[in-house]
Amino acid sequence: MTATLHYIYDPLCGWCYGAEPLAQAAADVAELSVALHGGGLWAEPTKLPDDMRNYISEADKRLAEISGQPLGDRYRNELLSDPDLILESAPTIKAVLAAETLAGKGLAMLKAIQHAHYVDGRHVVRTEVLNEIAVSVSLDETEFAQSVASIDVDEHISQTRALMGRIGAQGFPTFVLELNGQWY
Repeated sequence: MTATLHYIYDPLCGWCYGAEPLAQAAADVAELSVALHGGGLWAEPTKLPDDMRNYISEADKRLAEISGQPLGDRYRNELLSDPDLILESAPTIKAVLAAETLAGKGLAMLKAIQHAHYVDGRHVVRTEVLNEIAVSVSLDETEFAQSVASIDVDEHISQTRALMGRIGAQGFPTFVLELNGQWY
């Protein structure tokens, strides 16, 4: 029996952060592999207008209530209100892909990026922050940087979007179980 849980995510999606314990629990099942598919929620570098900041803040309250995932004071009180905050999915997805390529640590990198963003309030789209996070999950910084540079993130996101279309997924997170060639 071959079982793969396909996890369609975005590192900068709050609900994906809320689903992090579920993804980790799935990864801990010996008979199940987890395949990561980054979807590109923030396709272009985006500075948040005030109405979007307010929307995210309200959604975060629901997220914390429902999931139990912590939201740090630096995230809530500093990062969300920082006028220099830029959200862009590509750098964070590339980091996850690089960690997976180098050492099978994609899920660990995703979790570390999410915690750096949602708990520590760090600017995770910045190269130097992603390099620090890579080191924190025991990756060599030079090898990590080389791997990141070699990744075609646009192609990966395109493939993820095509997968979403095939299975009828409309957002992040989406989990799909592939069992013996059948998708559920």
